[in-house]
Amino acid sequence: MSVIADNLAHVRAHAGDAKVIAVSKMQTIEAIRSALIAGQRVFGENRVQEAKTKFSVLRSAFSDIELHLIGPLQTNKAEAAVELFDVIQTLDRPQLAQALASAIRKTGRHPLLYVEVNIGAEPQKSGVAPEALEEFLSYCRDVCALKISGVMCIPPQGKDPRPFFLHMRELAMQFRLHHLSMGMSADYETALSCGATEIRVGTGIFGERGPI
Repeated sequence: MSVIADNLAHVRAHAGDAKVIAVSKMQTIEAIRSALIAGQRVFGENRVQEAKTKFSVLRSAFSDIELHLIGPLQTNKAEAAVELFDVIQTLDRPQLAQALASAIRKTGRHPLLYVEVNIGAEPQKSGVAPEALEEFLSYCRDVCALKISGVMCIPPQGKDPRPFFLHMRELAMQFRLHHLSMGMSADYETALSCGATEIRVGTGIFGERGPI
């Protein structure tokens, strides 16, 4: 068994019913293939073009791959993202909601959409402020005719993530959003204990990132 397979088994053992998203950004096709051989099918990528380059090859051999966009999305790449990804986790502003609605109408594809929440109110991070989430969800639904399925977050670095994860769980419950994407390699066990339905694990599966 490969190191990647061992790491996957370890993460899955802790994840229980939660979905494990293997964060494959900046990983080689060979490393991703090792995860696929070990049975992993759900992957997270940060950039549209990088994901397209790698997964256009891999999907020809593994047709059941589920691909999540977990990095920021520019509005001019919305159509390419809708065509490629099964889940877009980083919807964070009205202009992007408009662009995604247009791309969905044009392509006929309907990826699941999550709103990224800036749960720590950090000025350097993207995401919708928690107190603005209700209004943004209404905008997505009523103005753009988008169905929002979940929320995601990245808690502030260097702080105990638990209060932020618990706040996210409250928001997901309040707005009846069934997908709660939170927790990465360093804190996914805490996220799971706070109700995460999906965790995004990169280094914990693949090790340190290398060049493509």
